[in-house]
Amino acid sequence: MGKLGFLAGMAAGYVLGAKAGTQRYEQIRRTSGRIWRSDPVQKQVATAKETARTKAAPVVADLVADAARATGEKLRQGRTIASEAIGHDGSRTPPPATPGPAGDPWAAATSPGVSDGPPAR
Repeated sequence: MGKLGFLAGMAAGYVLGAKAGTQRYEQIRRTSGRIWRSDPVQKQVATAKETARTKAAPVVADLVADAARATGEKLRQGRTIASEAIGHDGSRTPPPATPGPAGDPWAAATSPGVSDGPPAR
């Protein structure tokens, strides 16, 4: 690999450094541009893009669906008020016990239905 890399570097140096090399580079660039813009090549490019889209669509759809499910679940968990929560079997879940004076005052002040003034300090 070392010799091959060295030879490739020498060729690139010649093409980019010498006047004849620069002319050859321009010729290669023009020819490759014509080939790239040709109808058969562009047809294959369009086919490859369409194939990539077709194969990627189900994967992307699954990723989006999974992300949407996870986000929806997080939102439902964050917005569910325990006294209004309904279990999978249709039964209501009991509300959690409210913290007493020894409990967390921030949690007590921010829990739903609490309106007894500011938290104790």
